[in-house]
Amino acid sequence: MPAPRPQPSAGPPAAVTPMAFARAIVAAYRGDGLAPDAALKLAQITPAQLRQPDGRMTARQLEVLAAAAMQERDDEGLGAFGRKLPWGSYGLLARASLTAPDLGTALKRWCRHHGLLTDDIRLALAVAGPAASITLEERRPLPAEVRELSIAFILRNIHGLACWYVDSRIPLLGASFPFAAPLHADAYRHMFPGGPLQFGGGAAAVIRFDADYLRLPVRRDEKALSQLLRQRALQLTVLQYRRDRLLAAQVRQALATQPGEGHTAQALAGLLHVSPRTLHRQLKDEGASLQQLKDEVRLERARDLLLRTRQPLKQVAAAVGFRNEKSFARAFRRQVGVAPGAFRASR
Repeated sequence: MPAPRPQPSAGPPAAVTPMAFARAIVAAYRGDGLAPDAALKLAQITPAQLRQPDGRMTARQLEVLAAAAMQERDDEGLGAFGRKLPWGSYGLLARASLTAPDLGTALKRWCRHHGLLTDDIRLALAVAGPAASITLEERRPLPAEVRELSIAFILRNIHGLACWYVDSRIPLLGASFPFAAPLHADAYRHMFPGGPLQFGGGAAAVIRFDADYLRLPVRRDEKALSQLLRQRALQLTVLQYRRDRLLAAQVRQALATQPGEGHTAQALAGLLHVSPRTLHRQLKDEGASLQQLKDEVRLERARDLLLRTRQPLKQVAAAVGFRNEKSFARAFRRQVGVAPGAFRASR
C-alpha cells in the first residue's frame, strides 16, 4: 500500500480566543486552593501571556486547559455553580437528547435536563415566528470571575451540539449578552458567527437562529457520540460544518429569482448541486415539499400583482403559473384565507 501523501499545511491556527478565559479557569483553580501550573503548562500558556490584558490564545489551547481543569477539579461547570458538575455531566446531557426525533425535541430535552444538574441558571428554547432562540437566564448571580466564561461556554456548547446533532452548519441570526462589551469583544464574532452581536442588553443571554432547523432529524447515534466524547466534546464548533442542510430556503430563492424557468425536481436539483432524490428527502426532513414551495412562491407573487396592478384575475393566475382562474382562486383562498378579489379589495 503506498504511503499517504502529506497534506499541505494551512498555517498555524489563529490565536483569537481571549486569554481572559484562561484567567477565569485559573481563578476557579485558586478558588479550590489548587495550583493551575500543570494545566497551564499542558496548554503551553506562560505566566507572561496569562497576564496580558487583551492577550489571545488558540481555541485548541483553551480546549486543553479547560479539559485539564474539568478533570483535575472534577467540575465541568468550572466553578460557576453552587455545586460542581462532575466530569462527564455534559456527555450525559448529550446522550439523553440523542434519541430525539428532531432537533427541536433534542434541544428542549437538553435545556430541561441541564436544570437537573444545577438551578443556578435556566435554559429555555422558544420560537417566535421564523426565529428560534435559546435563552440563558441567571437565577442566582454567577461568580464575577467566571461569569463571562460560563455564559459563553454554555451557549457555544449548545450551539455546537445542535450543529453536530443534525450534521449541518446553523448560522446565528444574532446573539446578545447581559454584560458590557469586553476588551476582546471582537473575538465573539468567531465564537458566535452569523448575525449582529449585542452586549449589555437585557437580563439574559440569547442566541437566535432560523426556526426551520428545529424540524431537521437528529442524524447522530450512540457510536458517533462515544467517538465525539473520546475526542473531547469541547471541540464542537459550528465552523467545522461547511454544509447547510436547510434546503427549503434555497429552493424558495431559486423559484423566486427565476420565475420563468421550468422548475422540475431535476432542474432544481442540478441548480442546487444535489440529486433529485436528495432534494425530495431533505425537503421532507424540513417538513416541506417541492409542490408546497412552488405554491408558496407563486402565491406570494400573485399577492404582489394583486396589490400593484389592476390585471384581471385570469391574467394574474396565468402570470404566476396556474392553468385557470378557478384553481388559482382555490389555492389562494387555502393559503391566504380569502379569495383573490376580496384580498385586492381589502387593500
